Amino acid sequence: MDDFELNVFVNCPFDDDYRQLLITAIFTVKFLGYKPRLSIERADSAESRIEKIVGLINESKFGIHDLSRIVSTGSEEHFRMNMPFELGIDYGCQKLKGGIWATKQILILEKERYRYQKALSDLSGSDIKSHDDDPIKLIKAVRDWFVTVESLRVDGAKKIWNSFNDFQAYLYDEVVEKDGHDSVDDVQITEVIQHISDWLAIET
Repeated sequence: MDDFELNVFVNCPFDDDYRQLLITAIFTVKFLGYKPRLSIERADSAESRIEKIVGLINESKFGIHDLSRIVSTGSEEHFRMNMPFELGIDYGCQKLKGGIWATKQILILEKERYRYQKALSDLSGSDIKSHDDDPIKLIKAVRDWFVTVESLRVDGAKKIWNSFNDFQAYLYDEVVEKDGHDSVDDVQITEVIQHISDWLAIET
């Protein structure tokens, strides 16, 4: 299966409040030499969202699942179950499918340590990492996880964070100064991923 060993299914929110953390996670994955895969990369209207997700999970050895937005923030809001649902699909693929899928590796992220237990007590005892909505902590969690599961020798989290800041300056120049967007927030995530690839080709 093409790129299975490098593909990373990124199961994170796509809302504006999470956007900076999402870009941080994507940047870290690519900086370490892996390929982030997101449901928004496939835009076939004839394909249902769940079909896209199952396909990406099937093609990816790694899964990063951020549960930090499952908690409702208002009295009229419901728990957001998409992220834990997709985590369940990935976990089932790892445990039940066999073959190369048995080698799958899963990272679960949360905002606060142990908060997930109130909604997903079945995960008690799992090694879940918290990031406190802090991009630097998110970089460290993703970086340290890959170092552990893949035995990598890579730059430390602080150096990756500095590189990420350099990339953000590059992105602003490319999309605002050159392309005429009002802000970097107007740029589609798929475009951001391509800009990360371009920056890495220049800087590494």
